[in-house]
Amino acid sequence: MIIYQATKTEFISDVTNELLVERLYDSYKQKIGRTSKSEINSWEHSLQRMSNVMQDKEIPDDTSVAIEFKIPNTSKRVDFLVAGHDGFQDHVVIVELKQWSEVEKVTSKDALVSTFLGGGMRTVTHPSYQAWSYAALIHDFNQNVQDQHILLNPCAYLHNYRKSENDPLMDSHYADHLAKAPVFAKGEIQKLRDFIKRYVRYGDRNQLIYQIEHGKIRPSKSLQDSLASLLRGNQEFVLIDEQKVFYEDAYHLALESIKNNQKTVMIIEGGPGTGKSVMAVNLLVNLINQELTALYVSKNSAPRNVYASKLKGTIKKTQIDNLFKGSGSFTESEKDEFDVLIIDEAHRLNEKSGLFSNLGENQIKEVIHSSKFTIFFIDENQKVTLKDIGSIDLIRKYATEAGAELIHGKLVSQFRCDGSDAYIAWLDDVLHIRETANANDRGLDYDFRVFDNPNDMLKEIEELNKKNNKSRMLAGYCWEWPKKGRTDTLHKDIVIPEHNFQISWNLSDSIWAIEPDSVTEAGCIHTSQGLEFDYVGVIIGPDLAYQDGRVVTDYTKRAKTDQSLRGIKTMAKENPEKAQALADQIIRNTYRTLMTRGQKGCFIFCTDPELNEYFRERLNKSGVYENLSPGTSIAAEERGKY
Repeated sequence: MIIYQATKTEFISDVTNELLVERLYDSYKQKIGRTSKSEINSWEHSLQRMSNVMQDKEIPDDTSVAIEFKIPNTSKRVDFLVAGHDGFQDHVVIVELKQWSEVEKVTSKDALVSTFLGGGMRTVTHPSYQAWSYAALIHDFNQNVQDQHILLNPCAYLHNYRKSENDPLMDSHYADHLAKAPVFAKGEIQKLRDFIKRYVRYGDRNQLIYQIEHGKIRPSKSLQDSLASLLRGNQEFVLIDEQKVFYEDAYHLALESIKNNQKTVMIIEGGPGTGKSVMAVNLLVNLINQELTALYVSKNSAPRNVYASKLKGTIKKTQIDNLFKGSGSFTESEKDEFDVLIIDEAHRLNEKSGLFSNLGENQIKEVIHSSKFTIFFIDENQKVTLKDIGSIDLIRKYATEAGAELIHGKLVSQFRCDGSDAYIAWLDDVLHIRETANANDRGLDYDFRVFDNPNDMLKEIEELNKKNNKSRMLAGYCWEWPKKGRTDTLHKDIVIPEHNFQISWNLSDSIWAIEPDSVTEAGCIHTSQGLEFDYVGVIIGPDLAYQDGRVVTDYTKRAKTDQSLRGIKTMAKENPEKAQALADQIIRNTYRTLMTRGQKGCFIFCTDPELNEYFRERLNKSGVYENLSPGTSIAAEERGKY
C-alpha cells in the first residue's frame, strides 16, 4: 500500500504549492483510516528537502515518486521511492529519511546506534541497515520484483545531521552496512542526487511503483532453497513417530485447503515435550518451499528468536526475522492476507495487543481472520499469566464464526523429559496440580535431583553445559528484574543470603537460551517457555511452599516487575476466591513449565526448606535412591545416607 504516488514534476509542484500535506492526509485517512494532521505535518520538512533533491534537470520529469510504501506482511514503511531506468534495466531507489541531528555513540552491537529520540537517548538501527533491510524484504517477498528483475538501491538521508571528523555514524564498525546503503547528510544534497542519477537516467517506463505495490507476496526461490538446506540434516528439527504423522496431516491439509479455497483451522493439542515447536518449524520451512506465504507466530519472543537464530546459518538476518512474528502483529491485517499462520504456544495468546493492550479485539480471532489456513499448537496447562486467554473452546468459537473447517488432533507421546510420560504425571501429582496414577512412579530414566545449596546446583549445571551448551539455570519470578544498570553479570538480581548465592537474570532477552556465556545467568518463565534444554536447574522461590501437609502458593511473594499477575490485587478486592484460584493455577503452571524444560534432567532448589524436604520425600517414595547410578548425587549431605 502506498500513501502517495506521482511523477517527479507533480511531486515538486505539490510541495511548491503547499498541497502535499493535505493530499497525504486525505490519502492516509482513506487507505488506513486514522491519523492526525500533526503526524502528517511532521513529514513536511523532510519532504521539502526531498523536493530540493529532485530539482535536478538530469533526473527525468517522468521519473516516478512514491511516499510511505507499507511493506506487505510487516508494519514497516518505506519513506520515499524513486523509480526509473538506467538504460539497461529498471531501478527503484529507496530513501530512508531521518530528522536526526546527532548520534552520540557507537554501540558494540551490530547495526545499532544511539540517538536522541522521544525525549531521551534511544538505541535504534543504523539508517543504512534500516534502508537495506527494507530493500531486502521487498526483494525476498515481492513476486513482481523477483520476476521482472527490478533492482532496489537503498540509501539514507539525514538532512539535519552534519557529518564531522571521526563521525560515529560513519564508523568502520558499520562499514558493511554503509557499503550496501550509503548515508547522505546535511550539505550532501548533490551526492544524493548523483546516487539517484546513477540508477535513474530515464523515466519510469514500466510503472514500477504500481508493480511493487501490486506484486504478489511470495518468498523468493533463494530463500526457499536456503531454508530447506538449513533444515536438512539439522537433528534438532527431525520429526519422530507421532510427530511425523501429525506433521504430514497438517502439511497436506494446508496445501489442500488453499488449493480448494477452504478456510481451515487446525488445533494440535500436546503437553510439554511432545514436539509442537519442532512440527511448527518444519511446517514453516516446507510450506514456504511450496511458494506459500507462511509465518511462525508466538506471543513469547524467546522461541521466535531462538528458532530464527538456529535457522539463520548464512541466510540474511532480515530474511529469517520476517518469518517469525509476535501474536499482536495482525490487528490491521486483511482477510486471508496470509496463506498459513502457524501459532506456537497458542495458550499464551492475549485478548488485546500493543504495548498498552489497547489494540485489536482478540488475537485468536485476528489470526484466524488473517489466514487461509491457521494451525494452533496448544497446551492449556501452560497458561502462566492472567492475560493468557488461549483455549481450545475460544479457537473453536472464532473458527465457527469465520466459517472455517475445524480439525482437532492430540499429541500424546513424550519426546522431552527423556521420553518419560511418567515424570510429567508424577510432577503434576507432586505439585498438586492433579492427582495421577503416578504418585510414586517418576520413571527411572529421568534425572531429577534436589539440592540443599543453590551453589552446588549451579556448579553441576555449569559442568553439564560444557558438553554441548544445553544446560541452563531457571528461577521463579520472585526477584525484581530492574531495567536499568544491568550491563553485565556483575549486577546480581537473585540473591539468597543464607547460602551466599547470587546470580543475574538473563541479560539477553533474545537468544539467552543458546548464548554460550549465559549459563551463569538465570532465565524466567518468559525467556524459557517454548524452549528445551538437556538439563535445567530451577530455583523455586517463596511463592511456592509446603505447609500443613500441602503445597501452597502465595502470589504476594512474586516480584513487582513480573507482569504475569498484573491486576490480581484489584481482582482480590472484588472477588478474593476467584483471584486466589487464578493466581494459584498460574504459579503451579509456571513451575510445572520450568521443571519440564529439561530433556534429560531437572534439578531443583527450594527457598522454603520444608518444600525441599517434601520433594526429597517424594523422590524417596518413587524409588530414586535405590536406583541411583554410581557417582550420581542428590545433595552433598544426602550422598552418604544411601
